[in-house]
Amino acid sequence: MHRYTTIPLFILLVACGHSTKPKDSAPQPVKTVVATATEYVSRDFAALSTADDAVNLAFKISGRVVDIPVAKGMIVKRGTLLAELDKRDVELQVSAAHAAYREAQSRLERAERLLQHDAISEQEVESLRSAATQRLSTYQNSLDLLNDTRIVAPFDGIVERTYVDAFQRVASGETIVRIVAPESTTVGFTAPESLVAVLSEPTTHFNVRFDAYPDATFEAVIKSFARTSSDALGFPVSLRLTDVDGSLYRISPGMTCIAQVITPERDHHAVTLPLTAIYAPLGDEDYVWIVNGDSRVEQRRVALGAPTGTGDVVVLDGVNAGERVVVAGVYHLSAGESVRIVE
Repeated sequence: MHRYTTIPLFILLVACGHSTKPKDSAPQPVKTVVATATEYVSRDFAALSTADDAVNLAFKISGRVVDIPVAKGMIVKRGTLLAELDKRDVELQVSAAHAAYREAQSRLERAERLLQHDAISEQEVESLRSAATQRLSTYQNSLDLLNDTRIVAPFDGIVERTYVDAFQRVASGETIVRIVAPESTTVGFTAPESLVAVLSEPTTHFNVRFDAYPDATFEAVIKSFARTSSDALGFPVSLRLTDVDGSLYRISPGMTCIAQVITPERDHHAVTLPLTAIYAPLGDEDYVWIVNGDSRVEQRRVALGAPTGTGDVVVLDGVNAGERVVVAGVYHLSAGESVRIVE
């Protein structure tokens, strides 16, 4: 009985002894890059093309709108009628003012003939001449009011929006229609406070890439930017495109794009690394893994600068140009571990 039970037990003990024997661990495969010195930092911002020319149009007088022959999105030429008021009351004013001027002018002509025969004094003639001048001014003003019953396009453009409907009464100065220029060379975006100080420096360069033309890059220059921000959301910046070939590219207001701001890196020891190289365990510090000459990794603390907007980040301290840094598999490594570089 004992002979049959001791043999399986002996085999089991032998098997367990072999399973606890340590095995040599294979090198961990990783991807790496060689850190390169950073001379320029490129940062990307979401941007939008804006109209070079845009205007809100309104009547100078109040009245009732009788016609708005345009609609949103319509292309109009300079001088095209955009809106018109009921002008019957103004036409009556023009007729009355014209009649008053004709009467004053007739009296002046009679008085001048009488003055030639010394039948009237020079003072009376001068008074009639002043009255005729006033009547003429009133008549001309009424003609201007008649012209103000019509709104016409001041330039070739696109109707962006109409604000009123036909037969609606409007007040003087109330916005009736807005038109914008059909083509744009202006791009706007919002910049952080840290960027405002270098926007106007001659060493700062700007490029723009439109979603509609992903293979084209357009050079730009600074047009304007705000030095204050009341809403704490950033500082509005406008760029002007300098090299748009209108025969190949049509840039219209409202097109989405990326504004690229390229500035020199003031820290000559800075390098650029992919964001995937940054190892941030629990805590507030950032690290990278450096591959030594013996293919083992060393954990090193780094000081980070600003992200470039292209998946990279500027490292201000901790990595020297020429060192090999792990960019994939950083959370699966331990200090001194042997690695195998995967090209």
